[in-house]
Amino acid sequence: MSAQCEVAAKAASGAAMGGFERYLTLWVALCIVAGVALGHFLPAPFHAIGGMEVAQVNLPVAVLIWAMIIPMLLKIDFGALHQVKEHWKGIGVTLFINWAVKPFSMALLGWVFVSTLFRPWLPADQIDSYIAGLILLAAAPCTAMVFVWSNLTNGEPHFTLSQVALNDTIMVVAFAPIVGLLLGLSSITVPWDTLLLSVVLYIVVPVAVAQVWRKALLARGPQALSNLLAKLGPLSLVALLTTLVLLFGFQGEQIIAQPLVILLLAVPITIQVYFNSGLAYLLNKKLGVAHCVAGPSALIGASNFFELAVAAAISLFGFQSGAALATVVGVLIEVPVMLSVVRIVNASKDWYEARA
Repeated sequence: MSAQCEVAAKAASGAAMGGFERYLTLWVALCIVAGVALGHFLPAPFHAIGGMEVAQVNLPVAVLIWAMIIPMLLKIDFGALHQVKEHWKGIGVTLFINWAVKPFSMALLGWVFVSTLFRPWLPADQIDSYIAGLILLAAAPCTAMVFVWSNLTNGEPHFTLSQVALNDTIMVVAFAPIVGLLLGLSSITVPWDTLLLSVVLYIVVPVAVAQVWRKALLARGPQALSNLLAKLGPLSLVALLTTLVLLFGFQGEQIIAQPLVILLLAVPITIQVYFNSGLAYLLNKKLGVAHCVAGPSALIGASNFFELAVAAAISLFGFQSGAALATVVGVLIEVPVMLSVVRIVNASKDWYEARA
């Protein structure tokens, strides 16, 4: 083990996993069951919540997403961007996967599976909408759960922090153009005003609020930030679980009526996770990057910012759209598949570090 990885292992071992992270798959499964059941047997409240919109923005969902991601963004120090040069190979691989491979590979998989192979078993009027949801899901890298994945692989914490800070900076300017380009190539009408509004509401505003708030807290001392994060942690957790219940509740009737659609949409999402994580992992090995950097690099390269994807899909296409359903399937797939990638990365450590 390299000295770099020894330091990372010590840092990770000090960050004990909480009960939520340890049983993440269980919580998500319970939210899916609760949301689908409530949406099926009590559809009226969900329809009422779905109608609480201003300028095509659902207010309850917006509040929940802000409550979910602002505490996470408070942890990100954009000053960590100066550390990018310390891990430039791993950073370069992850950026290549996140922005030059993942959105386009997902669009390709959507066209191959949804538009061609699975077309006979899918509602014809929703084909383009499903592909749009897949594109939204892959167009932005995850900024929250990657800290959990990095910890589970004894990832180098400074690499993870600087990579997330850099991805968030790029996402502000790259998300809308990439989504617009791929939707256009798929012959899907791009509502640019709504797309740009989603970027402002779910990327720009949370990042700005979090960084101003972080700066004010640090001016009072590091302990002030730690104390607030400890208090906001449960709020962020409740917001995440509530959002999952709502999202599966909004799609409850469709999920029960079309269970095969869920399985078929899961296929390209699962393939793209393994493809992008495997490609990032192999490229890092080829470049001689330390395992404690290659692990989080592969996981960041494969994970999706599903909170943003769901919010954007709802804003662009509506609650009952195939796009919204596709992003919700992404939430279902994200946790168990990413945990399997974590296990693969950890189990292959000896192979990775073996010299050719």
